[in-house]
Amino acid sequence: MTELASADIQLIQAILPHRYPFLLVDRVEDIDGVKSARGIKNVTMNEPHFQGHFPGTPIMPGVTIIEALAQTAAVMVGVTHNLADTNMLIYFMSIDKCKFRRKVVPGDVLELHVETLRGGSKIWKFKGRGLVNGEMAAEAEFTAMMDLPETAK
Repeated sequence: MTELASADIQLIQAILPHRYPFLLVDRVEDIDGVKSARGIKNVTMNEPHFQGHFPGTPIMPGVTIIEALAQTAAVMVGVTHNLADTNMLIYFMSIDKCKFRRKVVPGDVLELHVETLRGGSKIWKFKGRGLVNGEMAAEAEFTAMMDLPETAK
């Protein structure tokens, strides 16, 4: 059996341009080339969106769950294609079939399962599912464009 790759926070930061408060994935494991991966997001009360979403009833915004799925997919591609320290930028192009099924709250561990539906050099389509304790919190299909500087191509 082939050993699957993983990315710790240092490698994630070498691949993604995102930083606090918008870096939304803590670790990516089970990276199977560009086929699939599993991200981990430890949801904590000290995240800034919980101050206003919602006061007294903190719930992780759905858009940040979808963003965390996209960041997981970008790390999967970045690890597989050795894109650390290339200053890659990633842009959403579409989000389809998006559904939210359960609240994500401080103390939850959000598992971010992504799989590639269509790959390419620039345009990629993914399917993602966010789970808490095996229960579906969110799912979506999303398309993203990965833009590498000319010097990294």
